[in-house]
Amino acid sequence: MAKKKSKKSIMNLPNKITITRIILSLVIVVILVVPFNMLGIDIPKLFIDEKLVVDVKYLVVGVLFVIASTTDWIDGYIARSRNLVTDFGKMMDAIADKMLVNSVLIILAAQGFIHPIIPVIIVLRDSVVNSIKMIAASKGKVVAAIKSGKIKTACLMTGISLTLFNNLPFELWNIHVDTVLLFIAAIMSLVSCFQYYQMNKELIFED
Repeated sequence: MAKKKSKKSIMNLPNKITITRIILSLVIVVILVVPFNMLGIDIPKLFIDEKLVVDVKYLVVGVLFVIASTTDWIDGYIARSRNLVTDFGKMMDAIADKMLVNSVLIILAAQGFIHPIIPVIIVLRDSVVNSIKMIAASKGKVVAAIKSGKIKTACLMTGISLTLFNNLPFELWNIHVDTVLLFIAAIMSLVSCFQYYQMNKELIFED
């Protein structure tokens, strides 16, 4: 009976939303990597003007990415406001975030939409910061989010969304807002990584 109650508490509303984000991430990856033209499936294109052609596939992925990104805020808000935070939810939330963002970054870099250095920096930074958080947690400390990390996340999510939407409407005026935001995100990733290290280096080297 106790096990049944525990199972229900684990699969609460915030965690279900997190699982939905994981599923959306998988759908996004499939849409991005499947060679539809080789399968005889023609994806329509939108002709904005004689120079700007938008692949509908990326617009669909852009919408799904925005929805998935929104669920990240929703599940966290519900979990905190209703006191439904669980260890399972924390773990799955971290997995969902990395699946959504890092997989899209890597695919966009592989397809030539963004510079490869961006996913390299983001993934390495996440590895370092997550390691610091694990060390801190093992010693009973909680590493709080910092401002530079929040700026990084805001620029990254907006930059990815704009890239998927072909940088519209800024592309009409040849203003590369998507690229600028992604490079700012990469820079803030390095800044936040250094700050996390500086704030926790005593814990890292503590016996």
